[in-house]
Amino acid sequence: MPSGTGVDKFAKAHPERAFDVGIAEQHGVTFAAGLAAQGMRPFVAIYSTFLQRAYDQVVHDVAIQNLPVRFAMDRAGLVGADGATHAGSFDLAYLCTLPNFVVMAAADEADLARMVKTMQLHDSGPIAVRYPRGEGRGVPLPADPEPLEIGKGRVVKQGSKVAILSLGTRLAEAEKAAEQLEAKGLSTTVADLRFAKPLDEALIRKLLTTHEVAVTIEEAAIGGLGAHVLTLASDEGLVDAGLKIRTMRLPDRFQDHDKPEKQYDEAGLNAPQIVETVLKALRVNSAGVEEVRA
Repeated sequence: MPSGTGVDKFAKAHPERAFDVGIAEQHGVTFAAGLAAQGMRPFVAIYSTFLQRAYDQVVHDVAIQNLPVRFAMDRAGLVGADGATHAGSFDLAYLCTLPNFVVMAAADEADLARMVKTMQLHDSGPIAVRYPRGEGRGVPLPADPEPLEIGKGRVVKQGSKVAILSLGTRLAEAEKAAEQLEAKGLSTTVADLRFAKPLDEALIRKLLTTHEVAVTIEEAAIGGLGAHVLTLASDEGLVDAGLKIRTMRLPDRFQDHDKPEKQYDEAGLNAPQIVETVLKALRVNSAGVEEVRA
């Protein structure tokens, strides 16, 4: 898929460093592992849904060997007219379970540029970035991208009552939801975690312990960010203290093709559904007034 992944553009500039393995994903991953073992810095540009075909090679040839193979996972999340076969729904679940891996998700095109730079310089093990099909948010690209600190997220809006922990391009909807919650008198923090693995445990711990309700949101199947945040909260006894955590993710079914915005609305991952999730967790009505409890 050279045109779909952009490898064709790279090949024009560097024909001696571009390899099209066709649909031989397993060979592509093992080939990259071999290059990494020889001190090179290989990038595997591949659709998220097709990396599944090479999972055994990802585990045995890359992760166990702790080789610095860089995975650029295109079409992460829902993919509109490409349909269920091309939707990258499962990469967080199948990569974040692997030791040695670093897994990132870009919120916009500028952050994606920083993550590519981060991958280039990361020589201590395998690393992956997921990004969606379609257009970016229109933010300017940095001329000289700064690499990110591994495992560190950022707070993009500070509040006090509600915390929205976003991973990937749902950040824009999280910010819209925060505006709507603020209009109801619910002070809202929005965090862009950036890393699904390793988690920014310090930031997550702070958000979970200083807010009344926390909501995670990701464009991926169950088993991803939300599952790992819940595990962290459980391991540290935060759930026992009465913390309210809600996870928002793709539904447990294969969605039919449609326009991406309609697909995400159907999946319940847009701003109105985030607001509804928060209100239900807080047991307040649409006007922000606490409901009478029996």
